[in-house]
Amino acid sequence: MNYVFLAIAILSEVIGTTFMKQSQGFTKLAPSLITAVAYAVAFFCLSQTLKTIPTGIAYAIWSGVGIVLIATVAAVFQGQKLDAPAMVGMGLIICGVVVMNVFSKAAVH
Repeated sequence: MNYVFLAIAILSEVIGTTFMKQSQGFTKLAPSLITAVAYAVAFFCLSQTLKTIPTGIAYAIWSGVGIVLIATVAAVFQGQKLDAPAMVGMGLIICGVVVMNVFSKAAVH
């Protein structure tokens, strides 16, 4: 269940960040409310995750996967262009998350 909470936290954070851009500096009500609710869900789920997964591991996964997903959403839905260095960097982030989860003993409780 701990990784389910982490996945929900990541997806909620991605939704919150995506709608934050659409809120235009919190001047549009609906996107602003979606941002606030999504971040509340993200932080609640992250707090549940931290009961069983070490903070450094959970946060590294949350932020790393979140960065890649937000960049992907921005490219697909907001027209952001990702150049080769950006793609390589995101690939390295994914590799880092995989290495931590597969090889690190720090993730074991």
